[in-house]
Amino acid sequence: MTKVVADISVSLDGFVTGPEPGPEQGLGRGGEGLHIWALQPDGIDRVVLEESVAATGVVIMGRRLFDVVDAPDGWSAEMGYGADLAAEPPVLVVTRNPPETVRLADRMTFVVDGIASAVAKGVAMAEGRDVVIMGGGETVRTAIEAGLVDELRLHLSPVLLGGGIPLFDGAAPRTLRQIHVRPSGHATHLTYRVD
Repeated sequence: MTKVVADISVSLDGFVTGPEPGPEQGLGRGGEGLHIWALQPDGIDRVVLEESVAATGVVIMGRRLFDVVDAPDGWSAEMGYGADLAAEPPVLVVTRNPPETVRLADRMTFVVDGIASAVAKGVAMAEGRDVVIMGGGETVRTAIEAGLVDELRLHLSPVLLGGGIPLFDGAAPRTLRQIHVRPSGHATHLTYRVD
Protein backbone atom coordinates (compact mmCIF):
# COMPACT_ATOMS: atom_id res chain seq x y z
CA MET A 1 0.00 0.00 0.00
CA THR A 2 1.32 3.43 -0.91
CA LYS A 3 2.63 5.61 1.90
CA VAL A 4 3.30 9.32 1.57
CA VAL A 5 6.67 9.96 3.21
CA ALA A 6 8.28 13.33 3.87
CA ASP A 7 12.04 12.66 3.88
CA ILE A 8 14.57 15.41 4.55
CA SER A 9 17.93 16.11 6.18
CA VAL A 10 17.98 18.73 8.92
CA SER A 11 20.65 20.37 11.08
CA LEU A 12 20.62 20.28 14.87
CA ASP A 13 19.39 23.88 14.84
CA GLY A 14 16.48 23.03 12.53
CA PHE A 15 17.64 24.16 9.08
CA VAL A 16 17.39 22.24 5.80
CA THR A 17 19.92 24.53 4.08
CA GLY A 18 22.67 26.84 5.17
CA PRO A 19 22.48 30.60 4.51
CA GLU A 20 22.13 31.77 0.88
CA PRO A 21 21.01 28.55 -0.84
CA GLY A 22 20.41 28.48 -4.58
CA PRO A 23 21.36 26.83 -7.87
CA GLU A 24 24.97 28.06 -7.64
CA GLN A 25 25.43 27.19 -3.97
CA GLY A 26 23.05 24.24 -3.62
CA LEU A 27 22.46 23.86 0.08
CA GLY A 28 23.91 27.26 1.02
CA ARG A 29 26.99 28.03 3.05
CA GLY A 30 27.87 25.01 5.18
CA GLY A 31 24.82 23.08 3.99
CA GLU A 32 26.80 20.25 2.45
CA GLY A 33 27.22 18.89 6.00
CA LEU A 34 23.54 17.98 5.96
CA HIS A 35 24.13 15.22 3.43
CA ILE A 36 27.43 13.67 4.56
CA TRP A 37 25.34 10.65 5.60
CA ALA A 38 24.19 10.16 1.97
CA LEU A 39 27.38 11.22 0.17
CA GLN A 40 29.87 9.39 2.42
CA PRO A 41 27.64 6.76 4.03
CA ASP A 42 28.75 4.34 6.69
CA GLY A 43 27.08 0.92 6.87
CA ILE A 44 23.93 2.14 8.63
CA ASP A 45 23.56 5.16 6.35
CA ARG A 46 23.91 2.90 3.30
CA VAL A 47 21.12 0.60 4.53
CA VAL A 48 18.83 3.61 5.18
CA LEU A 49 19.56 4.99 1.71
CA GLU A 50 19.10 1.67 -0.09
CA GLU A 51 15.84 0.86 1.74
CA SER A 52 14.40 4.29 0.93
CA VAL A 53 15.37 4.20 -2.73
CA ALA A 54 14.04 0.64 -3.17
CA ALA A 55 10.66 1.62 -1.65
CA THR A 56 10.24 4.84 -3.66
CA GLY A 57 7.78 4.91 -6.54
CA VAL A 58 7.52 8.68 -7.07
CA VAL A 59 9.40 11.72 -5.75
CA ILE A 60 7.84 15.13 -5.11
CA MET A 61 9.85 18.32 -4.71
CA GLY A 62 9.29 22.05 -4.70
CA ARG A 63 10.54 24.50 -7.29
CA ARG A 64 13.52 25.79 -5.26
CA LEU A 65 14.90 22.28 -4.85
CA PHE A 66 14.19 21.53 -8.51
CA ASP A 67 16.29 24.56 -9.53
CA VAL A 68 19.25 23.08 -7.61
CA VAL A 69 18.68 19.52 -8.92
CA ASP A 70 18.33 20.67 -12.55
CA ALA A 71 21.27 23.11 -12.43
CA PRO A 72 24.43 22.17 -14.39
CA ASP A 73 26.07 20.84 -11.19
CA GLY A 74 22.88 19.06 -10.05
CA TRP A 75 21.77 15.48 -10.60
CA SER A 76 23.67 13.42 -13.17
CA ALA A 77 24.14 9.80 -14.20
CA GLU A 78 26.49 9.38 -11.22
CA MET A 79 24.64 11.45 -8.60
CA GLY A 80 20.90 11.78 -8.21
CA TYR A 81 18.02 10.59 -6.10
CA GLY A 82 19.60 8.24 -3.59
CA ALA A 83 23.00 9.98 -3.92
CA ASP A 84 25.39 7.62 -5.73
CA LEU A 85 22.56 5.12 -6.30
CA ALA A 86 21.30 7.70 -8.84
CA ALA A 87 17.84 6.16 -8.97
CA GLU A 88 15.46 7.65 -11.52
CA PRO A 89 11.90 7.50 -10.20
CA PRO A 90 9.40 9.88 -11.76
CA VAL A 91 9.64 13.33 -10.16
CA LEU A 92 6.73 15.72 -9.68
CA VAL A 93 7.73 19.35 -9.17
CA VAL A 94 5.25 21.61 -7.40
CA THR A 95 5.44 25.08 -8.95
CA ARG A 96 3.19 27.86 -10.20
CA ASN A 97 5.57 28.61 -13.08
CA PRO A 98 7.26 25.71 -14.89
CA PRO A 99 10.60 26.65 -16.45
CA GLU A 100 10.89 27.02 -20.21
CA THR A 101 13.91 24.70 -20.43
CA VAL A 102 14.68 21.67 -18.30
CA ARG A 103 17.94 19.72 -18.32
CA LEU A 104 16.34 16.60 -16.80
CA ALA A 105 13.11 16.80 -18.81
CA ASP A 106 12.82 13.02 -19.20
CA ARG A 107 12.01 12.50 -15.51
CA MET A 108 10.35 15.75 -14.42
CA THR A 109 6.65 16.60 -14.51
CA PHE A 110 5.43 19.99 -13.30
CA VAL A 111 2.31 20.23 -11.15
CA VAL A 112 0.84 23.73 -11.11
CA ASP A 113 -2.21 23.15 -8.92
CA GLY A 114 -0.58 22.59 -5.52
CA ILE A 115 0.87 19.98 -3.21
CA ALA A 116 -2.41 18.07 -2.71
CA SER A 117 -2.69 17.57 -6.46
CA ALA A 118 0.95 16.46 -6.67
CA VAL A 119 0.41 13.90 -3.88
CA ALA A 120 -2.76 12.56 -5.54
CA LYS A 121 -0.91 12.22 -8.86
CA GLY A 122 2.05 10.60 -7.09
CA VAL A 123 -0.15 8.02 -5.36
CA ALA A 124 -1.79 7.16 -8.69
CA MET A 125 1.63 6.71 -10.34
CA ALA A 126 3.49 4.92 -7.50
CA GLU A 127 2.07 1.42 -8.11
CA GLY A 128 1.85 0.68 -4.39
CA ARG A 129 5.31 2.03 -3.58
CA ASP A 130 6.10 5.13 -1.49
CA VAL A 131 5.52 8.69 -2.62
CA VAL A 132 8.49 10.59 -1.18
CA ILE A 133 8.31 14.33 -0.61
CA MET A 134 12.01 15.13 -0.43
CA GLY A 135 11.92 18.87 -0.05
CA GLY A 136 12.55 21.56 0.28
CA GLY A 137 11.53 22.59 3.73
CA GLU A 138 8.49 24.62 2.70
CA THR A 139 7.15 21.77 0.55
CA VAL A 140 7.57 19.25 3.38
CA ARG A 141 6.01 21.62 5.95
CA THR A 142 3.06 22.45 3.66
CA ALA A 143 2.36 18.76 3.00
CA ILE A 144 2.42 17.92 6.72
CA GLU A 145 0.16 20.83 7.62
CA ALA A 146 -2.28 19.81 4.85
CA GLY A 147 -2.55 16.32 6.38
CA LEU A 148 -1.04 14.65 3.32
CA VAL A 149 1.90 12.86 5.00
CA ASP A 150 1.81 9.41 6.62
CA GLU A 151 5.44 9.31 7.74
CA LEU A 152 8.14 11.88 8.44
CA ARG A 153 11.76 10.75 8.07
CA LEU A 154 14.35 13.17 9.40
CA HIS A 155 18.07 12.66 8.94
CA LEU A 156 19.38 14.72 11.85
CA SER A 157 22.89 15.80 10.90
CA PRO A 158 25.38 16.90 13.58
CA VAL A 159 25.89 20.40 12.19
CA LEU A 160 24.82 23.83 13.40
CA LEU A 161 24.15 26.09 10.42
CA GLY A 162 23.08 29.25 12.27
CA GLY A 163 20.71 30.21 9.44
CA GLY A 164 19.20 29.11 6.18
CA ILE A 165 15.78 27.69 5.45
CA PRO A 166 14.14 26.38 8.64
CA LEU A 167 12.12 23.19 8.45
CA PHE A 168 9.38 23.98 10.93
CA ASP A 169 9.41 27.77 11.28
CA GLY A 170 5.80 28.81 11.81
CA ALA A 171 4.48 25.23 11.75
CA ALA A 172 1.22 24.47 13.55
CA PRO A 173 1.58 22.54 16.84
CA ARG A 174 1.44 18.80 16.30
CA THR A 175 2.42 15.61 18.13
CA LEU A 176 4.13 12.87 16.14
CA ARG A 177 4.61 9.22 17.10
CA GLN A 178 8.20 8.02 16.92
CA ILE A 179 8.44 4.63 15.27
CA HIS A 180 12.13 4.21 14.44
CA VAL A 181 15.59 5.56 15.37
CA ARG A 182 18.85 4.55 13.68
CA PRO A 183 22.01 6.35 14.78
CA SER A 184 24.98 6.25 12.44
CA GLY A 185 28.37 7.90 12.43
CA HIS A 186 26.98 10.79 10.32
CA ALA A 187 23.33 11.27 11.32
CA THR A 188 20.49 10.07 13.47
CA HIS A 189 17.78 8.70 11.20
CA LEU A 190 14.39 9.34 12.80
CA THR A 191 11.02 8.06 11.55
CA TYR A 192 7.71 9.41 12.86
CA ARG A 193 4.10 8.49 12.18
CA VAL A 194 2.11 11.63 11.33
CA ASP A 195 -1.47 11.26 12.58
